[in-house]
Amino acid sequence: MDADAALAAVEKVQENIRDRCHINSNEDGDRFVGVKADSDKAMVYFPIGYQLPETDQEIRTDIKHLIQVLSEFTSKQDRVLALNKFAAPQTVDFPINAYRSVMEFYFSLGGKYYIETDPVFRTSPKGNQHWPRTFKDQTPLVQQANGVSSLIYTDFTVRSSTPNDNKLITQINKYCVYEAFKKLGWLYVPYLPEKPGNCPNIKTSKQIVREKLANTNDDRKRNLFQGMLDMLEYMDEKTSEHTFYFGTDDFDHVWEKLIDKAFGERNKDKYFPRTRWLLDQKKKSKEKHPLMPDSIMIYDDKYYVLDAKCYRFGWTSVPDHLPNASSISKQVTYGEYLEQYHAISEDVLFNAFIMPYNMKKNVFGLTEPVGTIGEAVSDWKTNTKYYHRIQGIVIDTRYMMYHYIGNSIKGKAALAECIEKVTTRDPVPPPK
Repeated sequence: MDADAALAAVEKVQENIRDRCHINSNEDGDRFVGVKADSDKAMVYFPIGYQLPETDQEIRTDIKHLIQVLSEFTSKQDRVLALNKFAAPQTVDFPINAYRSVMEFYFSLGGKYYIETDPVFRTSPKGNQHWPRTFKDQTPLVQQANGVSSLIYTDFTVRSSTPNDNKLITQINKYCVYEAFKKLGWLYVPYLPEKPGNCPNIKTSKQIVREKLANTNDDRKRNLFQGMLDMLEYMDEKTSEHTFYFGTDDFDHVWEKLIDKAFGERNKDKYFPRTRWLLDQKKKSKEKHPLMPDSIMIYDDKYYVLDAKCYRFGWTSVPDHLPNASSISKQVTYGEYLEQYHAISEDVLFNAFIMPYNMKKNVFGLTEPVGTIGEAVSDWKTNTKYYHRIQGIVIDTRYMMYHYIGNSIKGKAALAECIEKVTTRDPVPPPK
C-alpha cells in the first residue's frame, strides 16, 4: 500500500468510524471480537449485546477500551481464528499494543519523533559549568589575599545540548510511527505522518533498539523502545503486508473472566467438587479435573454460585439460546456440594447464570444494567431450596466491560439483590 492509498484508507475509516464497527451475533461465522484489517478495510468487532455510544470520539475510546480488555483477558492461545473446517486455525499474534504505544509516545511529544541530543560546550560567564573542561580550556585570574593565591574564573566552559535528528534511532522511530499509523492511525487522527526516509534494515534496526532498551532506565523510553522492538519483530516475521488481526473467536472465555474479576472470590478453588477413579489391579487412583463454576461471590455472608454464559438469549430472547439441562444440573451439583461439604446453609446459598444483553435495546423491558429474565429448575428436585432455582441474570455488555475492575461492593449488592428478589419470592410450582 503506497502513501496515497494508505492516506485515503485512513481518511475513509476516520470519516465513517461507526460504519467500521460491527456488533456480532455469536452465531457461527460471526463470533470474532477484536480488530481485523484486510488491505484498506479495517473493521472493529464488538461482542454481542454491545451498545455503541453516540459520538465518534466516544466510539474511538470504546475501541481502545475493547483492545485493553482483550489484552488483559486473552492469551496467545485464545487469540486463534477458526477458519473453514478444512484449514488450520490461524494464530492472531498482531502486537496491537506495541503499535499503540509508539503512536501515543508520538502524540505525547506533540506530534514529534523521538530525538536524542548531543552535548555542546561553549564559553560563558554563567550556565551549567563543566569543571573538567573549564580547568582545561579557560584561563583564570590569580588573586592574592593574606599571602594566599587563589584562582578566579570569570568565564566557564558550560554544557548545553542540541537535538540531533540524524541519529539512526530517530530514523527507526520515524519508520515505526509511519507503519503504526498505516495500521491503526484511523483510531486517532485523519492523516498519516510524513513517509520516512532511509532507515536501517529490520535486522540492524532491531539490534539498535535492543541496545537502547538495555541502556535506558527511563520507563517512558523503555516502553517506547519495547513497542518499537515488538513492531520490528512482527514485521520481520509476518507473511502479509496488508492483513492483520487482534482479537478472539472465543469471547465466551473473556466474558467468564470479566464476571469472575468483577464478582468472584480469588480463592474459589476450595469450593470446587472433585471426583476420582479408584482403579482395579492395584493401580493408583486417578483424580479428575474438578467441576469448576466460573465464580463464587460472597456478599453479606451469603454465597452465590455464578456461571457466566455468553449466550444469545439476552439479544434474541429465543429459549433455545438459554443454558441447557447439563448446565442446570451442574449448578445444582455445585449448590449441593457447598451445602453438604462446606456446611453452608441453604438459606444463604443462591445460583445464577450470567448472560450479556443490551440495556438500551432489549425485549425484556429492562432499564438497568443488571436484570432478571427468569429461572431454571429441575423436575427431579423439589425446588424448595434457593440454590435449586438458578436465576437467569443479564448484564449490559458495555457496562460490564467498563465495570469489571475493583470487585466493588456496589456491583455485588446490585447483583445479589437481582438474584434474591425472585428466589425468595413465590415458591416454584411442582411439574405437571
